[in-house]
Amino acid sequence: MPEMRMIDVGELSLRCAVQGEGPLVILVHGFPESWYSWRHQIGAIADAGFTACAIDVRGYGGSDKPEAIEAYALERIVGDLVGLADALQPDAPAILIGHDWGAPIVWNSALTHPERFLAVAGMSVPFSGIPARPFTEVFREHFTAQGKFFYQEYFQEPGVAEAEAEADPREFVHRMMYSISGDVPPGDYFDKPLGATFLEGLPDPRPTDWLTEADLDFYEAEFRQSGFRGPLNRYRNHERDFEWLQQFAGQKIEQPCLFIGGERDPATTLFGAVSDPVAMMRLFAPKVEGHILPGAGHWTQQEKPEAVNGLLLEWLGKLPVGH
Repeated sequence: MPEMRMIDVGELSLRCAVQGEGPLVILVHGFPESWYSWRHQIGAIADAGFTACAIDVRGYGGSDKPEAIEAYALERIVGDLVGLADALQPDAPAILIGHDWGAPIVWNSALTHPERFLAVAGMSVPFSGIPARPFTEVFREHFTAQGKFFYQEYFQEPGVAEAEAEADPREFVHRMMYSISGDVPPGDYFDKPLGATFLEGLPDPRPTDWLTEADLDFYEAEFRQSGFRGPLNRYRNHERDFEWLQQFAGQKIEQPCLFIGGERDPATTLFGAVSDPVAMMRLFAPKVEGHILPGAGHWTQQEKPEAVNGLLLEWLGKLPVGH
């Protein structure tokens, strides 16, 4: 079992699940998740001769939870990873692995701090380069202006999504995870009018082997004590993130990269915007190796742990690190 540690990363402290000895591998989760989302990977990575460190992103679980929206800007969260790498492995660059929101966090950490991060793997969300405009503009053009619901628009007004999620954290996590998992036949349950709630129209979850009652117990307990304000604040920084990233326009991720997507994951094709996410990524990360997992939905490493672990360990084994 990993050791739970509170680690000072500079601006605040993160709760981290740490296991193993060797080169540092930092694991970064997405929404609405936890260090626990990497429960199937931590031991495997440690057994392969690495220090696995799965974090609670700021605002989640046992990590510090600043109030301000701007405290959840990408620049600040990237700074947390730099501070964590400095704290745990000051003499050598670390390896990053991220999923969902964790993927853009690790892609942009590797891009903006190439001296600090040796290699980077992302799941679910491919890297599409420095944005040409804030994502709020994109989804408002394609969804909001058309009178259509889009979850990130719903998340913009502070307090609205928090109230829905915090009314029953277990139901919120369960229904969200199930609705975009590989267990559900492809179908757009988010095709609903502007003004709908997040959970409205989502299918009733059925039992799955990858998300057990014990897993739901864990997530429910975490979000009952942490709330959803910090996690949702990440979605309220698109303009701030856009402005910060413009200084890196034209840069590519030159480190070795791994992308793992799900065949049934809407995020893997950027909601249908790209037909071949791996080919698209090569434009911005020339050293990318990519895999699309058959039958997998959005929760890549939880739904398909054996396949993900096999790909991760093979990739880690090829990196130029000393053991």
